[in-house]
Amino acid sequence: MVMNERQNVLNVERVSKIYTMGEVKVEALKDVSADFYEGELVVLLGTSGSGKSTLLNIIGGLDVPTEGKLFFRGKEMTAATEDDLTTYRRESIGFVFQFYNLISSLTALENVQLVTEIASDPMSPREALKLVNLAERMNHFPAQLSGGEQQRVAIARAVAKRPELLLCDEPTGALDYETGKLVLEVIRKVNQELGTTTLVITHNVSIAAMADRVIHMRSGEITEIETNERKLSPSELSW
Repeated sequence: MVMNERQNVLNVERVSKIYTMGEVKVEALKDVSADFYEGELVVLLGTSGSGKSTLLNIIGGLDVPTEGKLFFRGKEMTAATEDDLTTYRRESIGFVFQFYNLISSLTALENVQLVTEIASDPMSPREALKLVNLAERMNHFPAQLSGGEQQRVAIARAVAKRPELLLCDEPTGALDYETGKLVLEVIRKVNQELGTTTLVITHNVSIAAMADRVIHMRSGEITEIETNERKLSPSELSW
């Protein structure tokens, strides 16, 4: 399906972000604009310092822009109250980070339950773990799981509340090649089966081949937005 035939979920309009440290000002984002559509998988591609994590944090309501606006489903989130932002993060956003941030004293199932207990319309924790192919490991603690399994628990935790946006910041950064492909396969499965609009940050050019669109970033700016005519499956990727 052509992207402009899908419903627009998120609009970033001329967003800039300046961090001030004493007398030093760092311009992390410079007049960035982009639209994101229902059910698409987008890769934000760039080296360290390109601004992609800053953009993802603003989209996720973890940071606010110095200038510009962010709209989610037509609502201006840059004008939202702190309570509105809390609801936005809790109900509409799922986060997956490079490091898994699991609670070591809780099982995989219990780690997912933490999220479902505060969500308004969650899937069951067991269903979420089954989605990431970990049904048989649900009663294991993080120390009993491999790195790839822990990351899949983190993905299950993120998607169990049925978020409209899944934001993944270097989800394979701490994983080896084969394990990374398994995690990417789970992310693609969530995107396709649940229709979750998915944004993946990476510096790895090869991963971009699995996306519907690729947003290239450098020095706080978007330099190019390209559409993949033929997406590769994670098993076809090589890096």
